[in-house]
Amino acid sequence: MEEKEAAPIVTFEDFKLNRQLLNAVADAGYTTPTPVQQQTIPLITAGHDVMGIAQTGTGKTAAYVLPLLMKVKYAQGTHPRALILSPTRELAMQIEESIRQLAKYTDLRFLAIYGGIGPKTQMEQIKKGLDILVATPGRLMEIYLKGDLVLKELKTLVLDEADKMLDMGFMPQIRSILEVIPRKRQNLLFSATMHPRLENLTAEFLEFPMKVEVTPSATPVETVSQVLYQIPNMQTKLNMLRYLFKDEESFTRVILFTRSKTNAEQVAEFVNDSARGTVRVIHGNKGQNTRINAMDAFRSGEVRFLVATDVASRGIDISGVSHVINVDVPIIYEDYVHRIGRTGRAEQEGASITFATEAEIHHIREIEKIINMSIPEAPLPPEVEIAKTKFAEGQEMAKEMDKQKRRADPNFKGAFHEKKQHLHEGVIDKRTGKPFQEKKPTKIRGFRRNKS
Repeated sequence: MEEKEAAPIVTFEDFKLNRQLLNAVADAGYTTPTPVQQQTIPLITAGHDVMGIAQTGTGKTAAYVLPLLMKVKYAQGTHPRALILSPTRELAMQIEESIRQLAKYTDLRFLAIYGGIGPKTQMEQIKKGLDILVATPGRLMEIYLKGDLVLKELKTLVLDEADKMLDMGFMPQIRSILEVIPRKRQNLLFSATMHPRLENLTAEFLEFPMKVEVTPSATPVETVSQVLYQIPNMQTKLNMLRYLFKDEESFTRVILFTRSKTNAEQVAEFVNDSARGTVRVIHGNKGQNTRINAMDAFRSGEVRFLVATDVASRGIDISGVSHVINVDVPIIYEDYVHRIGRTGRAEQEGASITFATEAEIHHIREIEKIINMSIPEAPLPPEVEIAKTKFAEGQEMAKEMDKQKRRADPNFKGAFHEKKQHLHEGVIDKRTGKPFQEKKPTKIRGFRRNKS
């Protein structure tokens, strides 16, 4: 795969965009192209297949939407000529909004289709004619198999957040889609991280691709400061939130991430009762309209706190987020980068705060390996009340962490096992101060029954 570095681009005019797009870019407040836009737009315009490794908040969506709009140019025919695949409905909606913003002075027709709402309205809109289609893989195949979607005119295919698609198990659907679209097309693949399975997808999906990597894979955005607090249990995590949110000048717009819907509800209820400002929560059990309304309210500044699970994390593209708080440590380690990428967007400064229990520290160390840096640690402020950890809570937490990790990685044998792998003969055991020795299995001797 060839890596390409284009000559520096100073303004959007240098891309030779048409006047309609330049006016829309100006209206959106974009002045200077970001590094990913500088490198990617000329390659896409020239017709290359492109693999882009770029974090969230780097202008990645506009990097492929702008040249796509230049290629499609104007409304024509009935069937879509460009398809953008997204792993989540939130991201699909965000991409649709970006297209709406940048295509405002054109007559192009576009639509996002996704699950969570009935397909009937979406099918009716498709029949009216489309130029660009944004879709989640499941909903796309559902409508295609009903015979209501024709993909034979497709000229460009974009896979956005391909790493997340692999994590969510969409590979079979992607292969099915590749079988029903024209083979002669331009392919664009974007990912925030680069993991081994992505190499296989790239070989299968792209032809002689140009690789653009604006930052090292799985590296947090430089404009985001990071800090880690070791906290013994959930109640103490909540006490820490109460302490932090007294600083209303700093914590102006905050996203709090949890691993589960139960924890999301618990955190939202606590913050609602203990901090000033409106709280909204989004997770898999929330209806589509509820989630859309919650994000719109957060985007407008009407809501100060947004509590979310990872399922929704990649669809949140909102500027001005002051802090991201990882109330729970993510189990899929790459999600750490995606979570904290919600702040520090568009070269603004942001802050990430992570809470980790003893059961979660092992996973923090694994995240540090992926991001190639240590997360700075700070002691708990003395004003924060430390609640006593119930034994059952600690045991349940450790078991749940291992269960979720096994689900994500079948080769994972548990945090205790992983930790034990580092112990071998001669290494000092911190618990005893003596060299570690492998225990030999105890022999059970047989016994004779006394004869009476």
